[in-house]
Amino acid sequence: MSCELIVIGTSWGGLEALQRLLENLPDELEVPIAIAQHRGPDSPDRGLERILQRGTSRSIREVDDKEPIERSRIYLAPPDYHLLVERGSFALSTEERVRYARPSIDVLFESAADAYGEDVIGVVLTGANEDGAAGLRRIVDRGGIAIVQDPDTAARRTMPDAALAAAAATVLPLEEIGPYLTSVCFAETGA
Repeated sequence: MSCELIVIGTSWGGLEALQRLLENLPDELEVPIAIAQHRGPDSPDRGLERILQRGTSRSIREVDDKEPIERSRIYLAPPDYHLLVERGSFALSTEERVRYARPSIDVLFESAADAYGEDVIGVVLTGANEDGAAGLRRIVDRGGIAIVQDPDTAARRTMPDAALAAAAATVLPLEEIGPYLTSVCFAETGA
């Protein structure tokens, strides 16, 4: 396994969780990160991008269709679009909502697992529905690594609980996820 891509999914309480997680990731961790945060079509243009950018020096941007995946970048699913991973690039879709959500965490995770197999890490954070559980299971089935925020530390535990019921995962408090990702990826690269 090598760390080619980290995918993160969150919903209710996700803004604070993402801020805290990204603050704990060192710049030396050059693995690209793709994030699906549930938000509606009326979300402020690039609002999440601007808020999260305050806590990290890594470049954060909402994805454009067919955008190449570059190391050291953080990519966000735009409001009201599914974010899909292809080997080396992203695609956007306006297909039907999945579990009432677009962007859907399951769509992101499943496409990442299909594109990168054992070289992807999936992280499920706080949320109030079960989106992400099936996608995390696909990541594990393809040999990737699954990480779930400890439900006791989540603003809403429904999403972490569903993910744990669906797939074997490492369970960590939010503050420990960033250091764990760093240790796993650096161990894989021999750094």
